[in-house]
Amino acid sequence: MSTVLQQLLAATAAGAVPEPQARAALERGQALLAAGDRDGAVVALRVAAVAPATQLQAHNLIETHGLAWAFSEVMGVNARIDPADDVYRFFTGYGTWSSPMRDYLADGWRTLSELLLLLELAGHTLTTCGQVLEFASGHGRFTRHLVKALGPQRVTVSDVVPEAVAFSTACFGVRGIVSTSDPAELRWPQRYGLVFVLSLFSHLPRLTWAAWLERLWEAVEPGGLLVFTTHGDHAAQRAQVRLPDDGFYFVAESESKAIAAQEYGTAFTSPAFVRAHIDRLTPQPLIWQMAPAWFWGHQDAFVLQRPLDDGLARPA
Repeated sequence: MSTVLQQLLAATAAGAVPEPQARAALERGQALLAAGDRDGAVVALRVAAVAPATQLQAHNLIETHGLAWAFSEVMGVNARIDPADDVYRFFTGYGTWSSPMRDYLADGWRTLSELLLLLELAGHTLTTCGQVLEFASGHGRFTRHLVKALGPQRVTVSDVVPEAVAFSTACFGVRGIVSTSDPAELRWPQRYGLVFVLSLFSHLPRLTWAAWLERLWEAVEPGGLLVFTTHGDHAAQRAQVRLPDDGFYFVAESESKAIAAQEYGTAFTSPAFVRAHIDRLTPQPLIWQMAPAWFWGHQDAFVLQRPLDDGLARPA
């Protein structure tokens, strides 16, 4: 066992330290980095990384400088996390006490595995989808893993929060599109072999739900796929929500601090409600499939394939 690893184990064996001690460890780690002492810095920063107040800052210093036992070394992805990431903040409340960033990063990998299996069940593979658009991409919880699978040149991200798009383009090397609150205002620069929309329709109000489905359908190239998720019957039961007769329920509450709750709350939709809106798409999907409670064990997944000849050269 290396001396540095022995020091790490000894320094973190007792778990989280009081906040003043953690902040002192963070400052010591920064000073050691400036002095070129990487081994000493990683020991100090690991102490700071198990205390909630300094956890993320210490983590990002370890990842940015590629210090020993960084998550990027283990997972093979850029593991920096934006402090403004709402999803990461969600994990600090619901993840394990010692490493919400570990849970956050592992959850992105879980999403990739669930997408791979879903596409396989639908008779497709991710690697043959060509250009991929990740819509409502946030700060890259999933993007970093998609880039590992496809390379940044095949990935475009889009989000209504400009800072989230800026973070992903800078960190992961992908192309970015800043989205709009009104779907009618968004113009696609090209069409995509796969448009992946995870947990957007589970948050949209009635006013924009159908409009976003239509707009995102326009971004799919002939023969390409639209994959999106919803809170369906299983999620409604788990949340003790009784769906009304029309199959749509919305409440203006979510984990996001960056988007107004009336635009991005929490929505539940019955499969019949979703099917009715799929039936209104033009052109009609060549095929469509539903996988109940597929993502995260509670969000329904829908896979729609655009006809090979849809008569359109580019999105409207």
